Amino acid sequence: MKLKVLRFSSQADCTNGLLFEDSDIGLLFMAYTLEDEHRVLKIKGETRIPAGIYNIKFRDEGGFNERYKKRFPGLHQGMLEICEVPGFEYILIHCGNTDEHTAGCLLVGDSQENNKIIKDGFIGKSTNAYKRIYKDIAREIELDKKVTIEYVDLDNRM
Repeated sequence: MKLKVLRFSSQADCTNGLLFEDSDIGLLFMAYTLEDEHRVLKIKGETRIPAGIYNIKFRDEGGFNERYKKRFPGLHQGMLEICEVPGFEYILIHCGNTDEHTAGCLLVGDSQENNKIIKDGFIGKSTNAYKRIYKDIAREIELDKKVTIEYVDLDNRM
């Protein structure tokens, strides 16, 4: 499974994007995304990861994993971790609504506000989006299939 995040608006506090599945029939929309902002020099917990292609695997330890086991019983198999990102660790796909809910991670939602208007950005219905996309991604990982995510900067902030 190949996922793709198209980042289209990076502002002072956050980055808006779109998550797609890159399938044989083209890009299939999955969710809106919100991340921290682009920075030339990384500030821990305040910087989005660099554009590139990364593997996604389960992370079955840590505080998020324990909370999501309780929050999503019967669904949760482990956190979706974006692996081997140079200079970053523990980058997850998870629920949240503003850039205050992420420390470099990818938040997903079913609605999105213009981050040129709202300082910290906003995505809504995050839990709904997370549960929906989690099922498909987790199934592929459980079947031992390779799952990748490509981040593409369309916002001219390389």
